[in-house]
Amino acid sequence: MQVKKESLSPTKLKLTLVAEQSVMEQAKQEALQHLAKHVKVQGFREGKAPLALIEKQVDQNALQTEFLDIVVNRVYVDALMADRLRPVDSPTIAITKFVPFTELEMTAEVEVVGAVKLPDYKKIKLEKPAVKVTAKDVDEVLDNLKERLAEKKTVDRAAKTGDEAVIDFAGTDTKTKEAIAGTDGKDYPLLLGSNSFIPGFEEEVIGMKAGETKSFDIVFPKEYGVSALQNRKVTFEVTVKEVRELELPKLDDAFAGRIGSFKTLADLKADIKQQITAERQQEIDRTYESDLLETIAKKTKADIPEMLITEEVERQINQVRQNLMYRGQTWEEYLKSEGVSEDELRQRERPAAALRVTAGLALSDIAEAENIFVTPEETDVRLQLIRGQYQDEAMRAELDKPEARREVANRILSEKTIARLTEYASK
Repeated sequence: MQVKKESLSPTKLKLTLVAEQSVMEQAKQEALQHLAKHVKVQGFREGKAPLALIEKQVDQNALQTEFLDIVVNRVYVDALMADRLRPVDSPTIAITKFVPFTELEMTAEVEVVGAVKLPDYKKIKLEKPAVKVTAKDVDEVLDNLKERLAEKKTVDRAAKTGDEAVIDFAGTDTKTKEAIAGTDGKDYPLLLGSNSFIPGFEEEVIGMKAGETKSFDIVFPKEYGVSALQNRKVTFEVTVKEVRELELPKLDDAFAGRIGSFKTLADLKADIKQQITAERQQEIDRTYESDLLETIAKKTKADIPEMLITEEVERQINQVRQNLMYRGQTWEEYLKSEGVSEDELRQRERPAAALRVTAGLALSDIAEAENIFVTPEETDVRLQLIRGQYQDEAMRAELDKPEARREVANRILSEKTIARLTEYASK
């Protein structure tokens, strides 16, 4: 096959392709075999007549159409594989010369992943923090366990630190007086002094009695988890419905036995420390891998089709929309809180999206350079483990689809590649 490449842009190619005679002969045979299923030849059972007889009786326009469908796709795919091209969209095909079954010349314009230049990733070093678990960390868990097992008694007095106040609350924007989704609740048991609410909120409730209502303003922290509420001034109206005094259990071996199959308090403490250590190690590992991949991505030079970046932006925006839906906040409210239009938000997300796409391309090329691959057996084992997490037969059936298998295999490949990069970075 003759292939001529012309770069229309760093990510767009024009391929001029000339099919080989052997490819066209094979395509013609396949076209005839396919059409033979619908052609009856006297003296032969349906689909059993020689292809030479089929060719004489079949509609020639139908034969040429079937032939072109087969040969054009084959020539195009072979050209991609020969030059290791990575298309990101369907090509625009044009037949420039066609002599039925003997000559075929065509052009294909297609968007592809451009040049990807990896950094010397083996020399990139990144120190991984050590896990630290203090006695204070263990004591905090023990305090939470004590609160869970505490006996609660309703009292007729003002709430104080250590009490549980059952409250109704609702938040409104201090300026506009409009209700804010996600800042209200009914019959919420708030442990005063736990610092589980917005800073300053629990202090306002201390001193209130059952039946009292109070309004106060709170400015959300700039690092608050919900971006729509960061640095936002909110007016809360709170009604205390009940004040409960907590009688905390004694911290001893009997307490440990109530928590689980622990013989002593020391056993419970050791188990808590082990769990905290494992959780923090997982968190450190995830952050380390993310930072390492980001470092490599920033050092990677890649010509990325705009289409891939746009698709990644849309994926991220759809994820934000889903999260908003779970929190009961509208898309319009979110955009207003961010102070941007939808188009401005998309533009704001593009740099991060481009970095994520670059990271994915870098991982793919590194896996190839390192000869990292995934065996069918590895994919089978992972799919079996995932199936075990679902009782619903419909969900299990989804895992049997080819696209699910590809997704799982790609996930394993990424994990193995990141593990290799971690080895290089931590040496």
